[in-house]
Amino acid sequence: MIETIGLTKKYGSFYALQDLNLVVEEGHVFGFVGANGAGKSTTFSILATLLQPTAGDAFINGMSVTEKPHEVRAQIGYMPDFFGVYDQLKTDEYLDFYGASYGLKPKEREQLIPKLLELVNLEHKRYDYVDLLSRGMKQRLCLARALIHDPKILILDEPASGLDPRARVEMRDILKELKAMGKTILISSHILPELAEMCDSIGVIDSGKLIAQGSVHEIQARLQHEKIINVKVAGSLEAAVAFFENDPFVSRIVAVPDKGMLHFSYKGTDVQQIELLQKAMAQQLPIRSFAEEETDLEDVFMAITKGADVR
Repeated sequence: MIETIGLTKKYGSFYALQDLNLVVEEGHVFGFVGANGAGKSTTFSILATLLQPTAGDAFINGMSVTEKPHEVRAQIGYMPDFFGVYDQLKTDEYLDFYGASYGLKPKEREQLIPKLLELVNLEHKRYDYVDLLSRGMKQRLCLARALIHDPKILILDEPASGLDPRARVEMRDILKELKAMGKTILISSHILPELAEMCDSIGVIDSGKLIAQGSVHEIQARLQHEKIINVKVAGSLEAAVAFFENDPFVSRIVAVPDKGMLHFSYKGTDVQQIELLQKAMAQQLPIRSFAEEETDLEDVFMAITKGADVR
């Protein structure tokens, strides 16, 4: 489990991180999203024991990162948002070096390295020089490095940054597999949709402050004061328009005859929305589909970081 209590990092009068309180349960994947400079990397550097907080503390499986940094490092696998320079090493030499750094015996490293390379889809690059790998391959190698000592917790700072669409999909698939293995994962990104599919919950950070926390659906629901409902009808739309415009929670009805559909804004609750559909069916309106339009996740992110506090 990961927990932060009043975590703060200050440089002079500037707060890079301010009073962060966060809990990530064991076996969960938590997405940390925010614009560049919002405080994600500062948080991760503190959790990885690379940076001392100005105030507050963080705990990895109950151990303080400030009081027991060596014990914490044995529990975590940290993947920074940059790779570093290892041009003269081959892929297996790179992992062998880090395995030795963690105290793994030669025989253990010999058995483990092929398995890690297979996990991150790099077994065919085992004897290639690191410098010749693509960015996506380097990112996957960096993830394998973070896994070399079989940590219970992974702290991954922008693991998909700069990757092409195919490489992003490959990284996402690997993270899903790690989740299935029971790893607790804290992952950051400045792109909300990137985290939505794989995370149990997310936190949105802006200017060093956590301004929203919960599942993607919960955050969407708190922000979205009006829903857009799309209705497809068999036959004429006139009767459907006449029916829906009499509902007090419906506004701005727009009919699209050539597509046999209409859409409108709806301010009622989920229960009232269900009741509206039931009334429509009771009136024998020829409804083919009745669905709420999904909110664009980029719009959600922009709304949150413009100052909407949805905690």
